[in-house]
Amino acid sequence: MIRIEDLAAPGVQKLTAYDPGYDPETIRQMLGLPRMLELGSNENGYGASPAVTELLRSRDFSDAIRYPDAGARKLRQAIAARWQVDPSAITLGNGSHELLVLIAETFVAPGDEVVFAQHGFAVFKLAAIASGGKPVEVPALPRSGPQPLGADPVAMTAALGPGTKLVYLANPNNPTGTWWDRATLAQFLAQVPRHAVVVIDEAYREYVDEAEVPDALSLQALHPNLVVTRTFSKAHGLAAMRVGYAISNPDLAAVLERTRLTFNVNLYAQAAAAAAIVDVAHVEDVRRSNAAERAALSAGLQALGLFVFPSQGNFVLVDFERPAKVIEEALLKRGAIVRPMGGYGLPTCLRITVGLAQENTEFLSLLARVLQEDLA
Repeated sequence: MIRIEDLAAPGVQKLTAYDPGYDPETIRQMLGLPRMLELGSNENGYGASPAVTELLRSRDFSDAIRYPDAGARKLRQAIAARWQVDPSAITLGNGSHELLVLIAETFVAPGDEVVFAQHGFAVFKLAAIASGGKPVEVPALPRSGPQPLGADPVAMTAALGPGTKLVYLANPNNPTGTWWDRATLAQFLAQVPRHAVVVIDEAYREYVDEAEVPDALSLQALHPNLVVTRTFSKAHGLAAMRVGYAISNPDLAAVLERTRLTFNVNLYAQAAAAAAIVDVAHVEDVRRSNAAERAALSAGLQALGLFVFPSQGNFVLVDFERPAKVIEEALLKRGAIVRPMGGYGLPTCLRITVGLAQENTEFLSLLARVLQEDLA
């Protein structure tokens, strides 16, 4: 008797599905709680630009019967104007997740090597395997040092070779929060062979301290094989809309257009994202508020005796130095969702989204009570 799984492509047979985390409403209903403290998905608690809210409120949605602009010209023009790039350099996706997969599907042939760092974003490995490529997971830096468990630039460079077809690097990285400075990134890019596409995933770009983390777009003129991916799901507060974008050499973007799904960004998402990207002041307010709360949350966690990784995102990685699953489950039962890290090879760690001030205060109080209990 045939197994249906055997009908799948070889790469797909090796996959396990990406774990998106808990659905807060489902968990809330299961536990019978009045609300959930959602600190597991790195969402932006400050919300979207008021311009987006007003735009969506003013629509009557009678145009729902129409297909969206397949080329999303207005959105691409808005992104191009914001970052001073050619609109033809922009590829749109249903979130940057889709783009990370699309790039592998487009450029990786069976057996090609896909290089990424240990503890890097989970989609990197999934995209490599699904495309039939050979995943090359490069050991991370040690926990000691200024970038604990971050991508090791020396080891990443050493992993490059004639079989390398694609390189993924998140800057800053999810889930560790670590980053490369400009000199490190520039030196690495100079070593990537021209026959390989290199993707710098900047999903958390809007949260960073400009002095610490470089804008990879500023290096793109030197590297026609460089793709920079970004998203509206984080600092722009549009996670439900699912809009991401990639900026690359127009010739590379033209190749991606051959495999991009038609109408992959819906009509309302296009309009919302176009309104969001021009509200620079709102994003700066979000960045400033997040930076202050990230520092406060980190200090509160450290006061509980926990190791907190340095972060340039809207989250922090915390090492409890004992199996963290039981702590995560205890928090969940009490209405707080955080992200377990066992799937990233970090079973003693939890990733905690930086929430609003009241949320962070409430979470720290809840965690303190949990840690006082006997969870063995």
